[in-house]
Amino acid sequence: MDINLLTEILIYGTGGLGIFLFGMKQLSEGMQTVAGTRLRKMIGMVTDNRIVACMVGISVTGLIQSSSVTTVMTVGMVNAGLMTLRQATGVIMGTNIGTTVTAWLVALNITDYGLLILGVSVFFFLFSKNERVRYIAMVFVGLGMVFYGLELMKTGMKPLRNLPEFASLMLTFQPSDLLGLLKCILGAALFTAIIQSSSATIAITITLATTGVISFETAAALVLGENIGTTITAFLASLGTNTTARRAAFSHILFNLTGVVIMIPLFKWYIMLLSVMLPEHLPVASRIAFSHTFFNGFVLILLLPVLTPFTRFVEWIVPGKKVKEKSHLTHLDIRLYDTPAFAIQQSYLEILLMSTNIQKMMDWLKTVIAGDEQQKMLEDKLFHREKIFDIIQKEIVEFIDRMMTGTLSHDITSEARIQLRMADEFESVSDDIVSILKLRCRMRNTQIAFNETGRQELLGLHDDVNSFLLMLDGALRSRNLDAVTKIKTQGSQITHLAKDIRTNHLDRLERKQTSPLLSLIFLDMLNGYRRIKDHGINIAEALAGEK
Repeated sequence: MDINLLTEILIYGTGGLGIFLFGMKQLSEGMQTVAGTRLRKMIGMVTDNRIVACMVGISVTGLIQSSSVTTVMTVGMVNAGLMTLRQATGVIMGTNIGTTVTAWLVALNITDYGLLILGVSVFFFLFSKNERVRYIAMVFVGLGMVFYGLELMKTGMKPLRNLPEFASLMLTFQPSDLLGLLKCILGAALFTAIIQSSSATIAITITLATTGVISFETAAALVLGENIGTTITAFLASLGTNTTARRAAFSHILFNLTGVVIMIPLFKWYIMLLSVMLPEHLPVASRIAFSHTFFNGFVLILLLPVLTPFTRFVEWIVPGKKVKEKSHLTHLDIRLYDTPAFAIQQSYLEILLMSTNIQKMMDWLKTVIAGDEQQKMLEDKLFHREKIFDIIQKEIVEFIDRMMTGTLSHDITSEARIQLRMADEFESVSDDIVSILKLRCRMRNTQIAFNETGRQELLGLHDDVNSFLLMLDGALRSRNLDAVTKIKTQGSQITHLAKDIRTNHLDRLERKQTSPLLSLIFLDMLNGYRRIKDHGINIAEALAGEK
């Protein structure tokens, strides 16, 4: 073999593949940034309805152009307890259809214009001051690189068809018999698993077929193997996760493997059917893209109706651990760093979790204040929960900080800052609740009793502050910006109530109906509730985007 020819093949082949892969990454990140809001709405639509879950998988994968990202994200959400195995399986089934969009992009006969698309879009990306224009340009930068990379790969692979050594190798990968078919499937599966990109292997397959190096039948067989190899990404993402997440990854493997196993004995008739459906004059790239879509659609139609027994079979194949698995402290999962649109939604769920826990702490605190006897179990739970708040805030900060190292839109960056502020305020609320608890414990330790009138006033203030926090929680869950005005109004009422209670208490102190030491503790408790209210106002202002 001519060394110069081999060098040319390696340079154009590897260079083109590298540009293609980087272009796919840019295309995926650009689409995530441009369509971030839509993606969050889509994932929020996932229900136990198999068709809805499947459509979400198709739509999300079609938008971000990466089945690997979608499946890794799904495994991460299952691991965090945000998605059931049935929901995840429906989404994963849909990703197989969504990923076929890449094959159709590759099949477009516009690769000659890749460099032009790349050059024009780069100017918009570098010099436009409009953020949305820049991110749309980023999508086209990725698209241009994909097409240009394909053109380079074509240039590099054309000489292969004239090399006797390579022709002899390809003869062993002819799906003319069962052994040849299995070689094609296993070879494509192994190569896809190594580079972890079915988009790249489908691009190489189409390029080889376009340049005449392999036949359409061989390409169709390779597509089957690529569907198996792409499941390696979900498998790797499931390592170290809980049982349900491992089951989600295995459902992806089993789904694709089942389709290929069914197709192997039918392959001859499958090719005949494609020949009837696809005229010979159609470009081979379009025929391969169609075969990719047809195969995945066939498997989906076959297995979607039996989603429930399929899920139960996966649960049987991947049994749970005999000992109870320790749940994660938070829902945050590092597998979502590559999908900021979903990651920011997941971190917001942590903010809502903090709000829910504040409600529990307020209920426990009221019980402690209302009774004269020591409530050791509730007191210990309050102290423990406050420590958990410190850890949750730390994990949210680290998660958002790591996420913000990637390419983010202005909307996601703003949302990240808002969440950081909310997490800090909620952690401060937990501190103030424990401060009030410590004051109550101090009263008991020094054998100081409440004035009954003062106790009822304090419990009334507690109820008002708790109602205020419940209103805030509702606004956070519905993202209701209009509720902020009402929250501030109720906050002002709490301030006036606290002042009235303070005045009444000082009157009792003046009439010697309460002790000076109790007065100090009681007034500190009032200040604690006012601080909780102030932190709640800050959270409401953050929700409204106010500084």
